[in-house]
Amino acid sequence: MNTIDLLKDSSIKVTKARVVIFNIIKDSEDVLTADYIRSKCLENKININLSTVYRTLELFEDKHIIEKFDLGEGKYNYVLKKHKHNHVLECSLCHKEVELQCPMQQIEELVKNKTGFTLIEHELKMKGICDQCKKHK
Repeated sequence: MNTIDLLKDSSIKVTKARVVIFNIIKDSEDVLTADYIRSKCLENKININLSTVYRTLELFEDKHIIEKFDLGEGKYNYVLKKHKHNHVLECSLCHKEVELQCPMQQIEELVKNKTGFTLIEHELKMKGICDQCKKHK
């Protein structure tokens, strides 16, 4: 699906700035900052205000197109939302299972920013005891 169709399907008004910003994010394999996105626009001779970049990123986040990662100290990274996988938390006593969204993506970004490593896979094993089993004990 091309950028314009994706924006329309997400009920986003298509503007030149939104198309350019989306394409910069889409074409990158790394997480990006708003400042970096604006600098890429300027490199391509497209004058977009930083406030426009932030507003567009907020809109894309609200429409679940991108993910925003809080790095602390008022700094954020943005990345195109990818297919997520879930993890299962199983009660050690009754074996009841609860599905959880993967909490590792933000950790992967922090690892990359601090070490330069790009994680290609992870394993997360969680064990616990559910509320019902705790009440019966």
